[in-house]
Amino acid sequence: MSTSAPSQFGEAGNESQPGSLGYTATQRQRLRELGVPPENLATRFADDHARDEAFAELERRWTRTGRARLRILREQTRETQLAQLTRVLASSLRDAGFVQVVTPTIIGREALEKMGITPSDPLTEQIFWLADDRCLRPMLAPNLYTLMRKLARVWRQPFGLFEVGSCFRRDTKGASHLNEFTMMNLVELGTPMERRDERLRELAALVMGAAGVTSYELVHKPSVVYGDTVDIVAGPPIGGEPLEVCSAAMGPHPLDDAWGITDPWVGLGFGLERLLVAREGYPNIERAGRSLSYIDGVRLNI
Repeated sequence: MSTSAPSQFGEAGNESQPGSLGYTATQRQRLRELGVPPENLATRFADDHARDEAFAELERRWTRTGRARLRILREQTRETQLAQLTRVLASSLRDAGFVQVVTPTIIGREALEKMGITPSDPLTEQIFWLADDRCLRPMLAPNLYTLMRKLARVWRQPFGLFEVGSCFRRDTKGASHLNEFTMMNLVELGTPMERRDERLRELAALVMGAAGVTSYELVHKPSVVYGDTVDIVAGPPIGGEPLEVCSAAMGPHPLDDAWGITDPWVGLGFGLERLLVAREGYPNIERAGRSLSYIDGVRLNI
């Protein structure tokens, strides 16, 4: 029986009991990196020899799995999951009549203030500020608001716009947060008032179906920026919390006046990395994000 220090295994007080020994912290971290399901990390062992043999076998098996996925990426798909999801969602929305736009990544402080994020707001601490009161956009909504107002003068309503692009926030990095993440915002201006809720659900179904996430739930939740919103949650919880993959809202809304919008609308903002986490069952969002450590969900130190 092992006489190693309890702290090595994280199982203080249990090492003397048969079947009480678990993977070491280092082993668990390595197996998580390789994509081993969490339930496989809870296995107990009679002694350290049995544990180390099981670890070595799991490491070999999942290393082979990762290498096989990378071969498929090179030889067949030649497109990462995030790139593929972006392409499929954009095609689905264009087919549904939405116009894809591309807007600046750098925005001004005044745009955030129009969204209700003033200098005294705690959210300003999450902004990546540049010189001259400019910043890396933390959301796509300000630019879409501007385009809605301008295009409303020349296009018949209803019309829809969407954008896919990087957003940046100084969030505490964790299992469900990234400092740089990919958003897809879509908005339809001129939706009849009596159809807004129905239309929101139609658009949610369109995107979730195209993303390949068939099980999801719409829940009402308060938002610092939009007030009452409808969130879409899907996939297994991360850190014990439901995974929010979309936040949706509708107008008329108190923010509309600052942007010169007077007509009803519905809008949905999706986190594409979170959609991948929900679809693939990843234990953390880093596997799905822009990374130099992972590609297509595969840890590269294999």
